Amino acid sequence: MPITPATPGSARPAAVINAEIRGLVEGGGLGSDEYLQLLVEWEAAVRSEATQADVSPAA
Repeated sequence: MPITPATPGSARPAAVINAEIRGLVEGGGLGSDEYLQLLVEWEAAVRSEATQADVSPAA
């Protein structure tokens, strides 16, 4: 399954990507291209979620 780079604001949740990574590792896919792409996507999702958590609504 090809992974397309996430665009800002449309990243899948980090928890969903993490579950895919765990499944891939359990299936022996550690170090595969798909694994590396998922790591990049996961990192982007974590940053996006952290940014959204830091933004508070205007009063």
